[in-house]
Order: sequence, then structure tokens, then C-alpha cells
Amino acid sequence: MKVIEITVTPIAVPDVPLANTKGVHQSVFLRSIIEVKTDTGLVGLSETYGAKRTLAGLQAVAPLLEGLDPYDLRDLRARIERALPDAGGINAPTALADHQLVDVVYSAFEIALLDIRGKEVGRPLYDLLGGATRKTVSFGAYLFFKFDKRDLTFGPDIMGEVMTPDALVEQARAFVGEYGFRSLKLKGGVLEPDLEVETMLKLREAFPHHPLRIDPMGAWSVQTAKRVVDQLHGVLEYLEDPCRGMDAMAELSALIDMPLATNLVVVEFEQIIEAVKTDAVQIILSDHHYWRGATGAIHLGEMCRAAGLGVSMHSNSHLGISLAAMCHVAAATPNLTYDCDTHYPWSTKEIVKGGRPQFRDGTLQVPDGPGLGVELDHEAVVELHDLYNRVMVVDRDDTDEMLKYVPDYVRKVPRW
Repeated sequence: MKVIEITVTPIAVPDVPLANTKGVHQSVFLRSIIEVKTDTGLVGLSETYGAKRTLAGLQAVAPLLEGLDPYDLRDLRARIERALPDAGGINAPTALADHQLVDVVYSAFEIALLDIRGKEVGRPLYDLLGGATRKTVSFGAYLFFKFDKRDLTFGPDIMGEVMTPDALVEQARAFVGEYGFRSLKLKGGVLEPDLEVETMLKLREAFPHHPLRIDPMGAWSVQTAKRVVDQLHGVLEYLEDPCRGMDAMAELSALIDMPLATNLVVVEFEQIIEAVKTDAVQIILSDHHYWRGATGAIHLGEMCRAAGLGVSMHSNSHLGISLAAMCHVAAATPNLTYDCDTHYPWSTKEIVKGGRPQFRDGTLQVPDGPGLGVELDHEAVVELHDLYNRVMVVDRDDTDEMLKYVPDYVRKVPRW
């Protein structure tokens, strides 16, 4: 079996103005949909980032994978490295972390090849990763402060403005009521730290049994983070990326007992060693999109087990193919003991047949069909590709978008 053709389709998906410490989400988020066709008629699917550096890397590599054996992942990696020498990272300068282009491109194509292999042998993808330790995956509500969406040209708003602690609690009530989420995570670094402390305390009052987390995305100094930790003692299950950089995280870790998690300071395997040596973090967030695919994410779990680190799962704005891949990776990661992040409820579109997956008590069943267990809705892809061509957004820039809502906004990390 050989690869004979690859199609990479950029799409734009309506988004809402979710706030974070570097700005706010644009009117759309970008994704790339990948179809890998073989000489046996099998087609593998994948979904990954759609901003310009990733898209250019995918398009450069795609024609060079003709003739590839879907079982030869080492050949896949070698072809990508030859095609993208010294490729660097994928993210725009306003991002707070970067991911290597070769890793992101490899991850995208690996998922599609694993999908092909699962379809050939008639087994779900999690079986190719060593088997499922769970068939039901728990997700948490991903809460955001947000602005009221002013321009509805490319899609509707969701929940209107949420810029106070009380409004955020109501957002949480809506998500728990509709999806049954049993844990809550707040994207922090938006309001002043005391207001975000107030928000977490009000969430604890409203949801006394839900595990709580907050992710300020490096917005706080070590001193500010220490003060917040003191105020939220016994409230959080973990604190994610309160400070920017490995050194600051290690300094804070030495001052507190609360577990620290990250998807900003540890994003490559080599960085795990430094994190363990300095005790900078105690939990690492997995993500198959940049942790070298599904096999890399499983390897990350094994490294964390050996190092005594916890494993949670990161999310970006995504659709059903990525969601299915997340579920398979979560199923096959024995030490994934925290509810996974997901942006999924913040979107209304879908590109897989059968419509949007339905959360039950904050969980999703892992697809049990061959491979990823999902089929592509080609009409939906055409619709979102047309939106991509119309909206004229080719890169993510939360900071520039923020100026539409706060004209005198200045990006500053740490901010407090």
C-alpha cells in the first residue's frame, strides 16, 4: 500500500471574541483539513492548524509523500525533515510559545496515516497506540472572559459579553447545564488578578465539588502568582502557566505546594529534562498536534510516568477530526488522570458526518469504528473553505484583534 495523493484544504471557522492575556480571538479560527489517498482506495483524515506557516509547510511536504508506505513513520519523518530544513516555528510573533514546524507537519500526516492503517485492519486508532485504558473520555468546561461580538458577518456570537466574575459564573452554569461538565478551567490573565481570584472563589461557591483550574498564560510575575496561590489555597486542582518561562515557573514552584501545569514552557521532549531538574512543573499538557503526533503524545505520557509528572491534555480551537484524535490519544494514555481541555463548545460548525458530537455528563465516547472512526462531510468542508477565501484572514493575531475592542491596548507579558 502506497500514498498516491494528498489534499490539503484550508478552512475558516466562525469564532467569538474570547479574551486572553495577549489579546482576543479573531472573527474566525483557521484549520487545515488533510486527506491522504492510497493505491488501495483507503483515505486517511487529519485536521491541524491553518495559519500561514503551518499551511505552507503542509503544502510543501504533501507532494513529496507520494509513494510513502503508511506503515513507515520513520520515512515520513525523514521526508519532512528533508523538505523543511531549518524550518523554525509555526507561530506569529505575538504568540507566547512556539512549536517546531517539522513536528506539527509530522503530527498532521501521522494521524492520517494511522487512520489509514486502522481502516485497513478494521481496528480503532487507539488499538494501534497500545489499546484503550478507557472508552469514555472526560472533558472540562473551558471558560473565557469575552467581549460582545460586534461583527456578525461570518458567524453568530455565543453568550454575549462576559467581563465580570458574576457573568463568568453564569457562563459556567450554562456550560455545565448544557454539557454536564464536571470540572472548570478559566482562561485568566485578562482581568486584574484580584478580580480573577474573586471569580475562582465564586466558581467554588457555585460549584463546590467541581475541580477548578486557571490559566493566566504567563500574565503574572512570581510575586503576583504567589499572592494568588495564597488566596486560592485549597481551591484549585492545579495552576497552569501563571508565569512566563522555565526559570520563573521554577522560582514559583519552590515557594508553593500547589501543582503547576504547563503547555507553554514544556512543549518539546528535550524541555522535560530541564523541567524535572528544576521542579518547574508537576503536570504537562499533552497535545497530538505538536507533541509529534499520536505516537509522540503516548511517548510523552510514558516519559511523564517515569519522571513522576502528571498528564493533562491541551486544546486549541478545533473541529471533529481533531476531537476524535484527542479521544483516541486520551483513551490510550493510562496516566491521563485529569479532564481534557476542549474549545469545542465555542464553535457551531462541524466537518464530520453525523453532526456535532454530543457531550454526556461532560464526556465523549471514543469512536469505535476503524481508524479515527469519523467520515468527512465534504459539503461542510467546501462551505468553510469558501469562508476562508472570503474572510481574508491567513494568520492568527490576537493582539491586533484586541485593538478593535480596546484601542489603547498594549501587549505586555507579564502584565501584573
